[in-house]
Amino acid sequence: MSAVRLSADLSPSQQKADWLDTILKGDCVAALNKLPEKSVDVIFADPPYNLQLNGDLHRPDQSKVDAVDDHWDQFDSFAAYDAFTRAWLLAARRVLKPNGTIWVIGSYHNIFRVGASMQDLGYWILNDIVWRKTNPMPNFRGRRFQNAHETMIWASRDANSKSYTFNYDSLKAANDDVQMRSDWLFPICTGSERLKDDNGDKLHPTQKPEALLARIMLASTKPGDVVLDPFFGSGTTGAVAKRLGRHFVGIEREQEYIDAARARIDAVKPLESTTLTVLSGKRAEPRVAFVSLIDSGMIKPGATLYDAKKRWAATVRADGTLAIGEQAGSIHRIGAAVQGLDACNGWTFWHYERNGGLTQIDELRRIARLGMERAGA
Repeated sequence: MSAVRLSADLSPSQQKADWLDTILKGDCVAALNKLPEKSVDVIFADPPYNLQLNGDLHRPDQSKVDAVDDHWDQFDSFAAYDAFTRAWLLAARRVLKPNGTIWVIGSYHNIFRVGASMQDLGYWILNDIVWRKTNPMPNFRGRRFQNAHETMIWASRDANSKSYTFNYDSLKAANDDVQMRSDWLFPICTGSERLKDDNGDKLHPTQKPEALLARIMLASTKPGDVVLDPFFGSGTTGAVAKRLGRHFVGIEREQEYIDAARARIDAVKPLESTTLTVLSGKRAEPRVAFVSLIDSGMIKPGATLYDAKKRWAATVRADGTLAIGEQAGSIHRIGAAVQGLDACNGWTFWHYERNGGLTQIDELRRIARLGMERAGA
């Protein structure tokens, strides 16, 4: 069976598996409205830029620039473009999971209008990412700065979305243990990666580099997540998603692009699952409250906890606090107080007696986390 299926329509009775890893042909809003509500983890959108080109663009030697002059990038007015933008953003928000995020890329021609519409519709902007191009197209007329970057808006579904995926530790480790910045340096799509038509010309004028989509997916998705691209074009999103062990859904109107994308994605070989594991740190693990150890019976009220050298002994109270004499508080606050410090990690400071020795209560937290993960599986 082909890795990519083409569907001209979806019926409400179709099961979720039927629309995963497919290219849906048609208008993006109509296709989005036929997808299940709250079914997509991440959206990457590369909408028309509305470049407002008036006539051909020529180089100083009078040769014509192969600019974006396709019909799908042309709108009668800013009002028409804004109406189009609001329509697809509303439809996209309906299919986005409550903890999902959306990436929208654009140039100065459209990205500020798109960003305003996103905020008006309730999206919550997390970052703007600057894609700085190593090999941008020159400004041939010499009347403006060279356009050497594009802007991406990364947003959650709303302001209350706190559990969205952000692989902070993995990104930091890949960046020589330095926080990943919001300016990314990649070349534009050239060479063998650039798809060509039968005449040897660019198949799609705004094909994005796979490295850019890989960074996006490695930053904000997990293996098995569903990535939707409502302006699928030449299928970069689908190709990268398949390679990285993610599902994709593409929406595209032009049959020429669909055929090329389907062939491109069918040729992709997924990476081995062992290479797709995402590095995560403590912040990515489920939160465990100390009182939950009492609720589960792992620690009994009245039990005594000690520091590693048994200099201090604290009594566990039924409400999840510790007490030493008249002083009571959280495991962290009491740990800090006995040491005369401003802060303390109570999970590693306090120990319980086991088999004649002392074990950090952090071991009990690890066991509790495993139980939470199994329950959620």
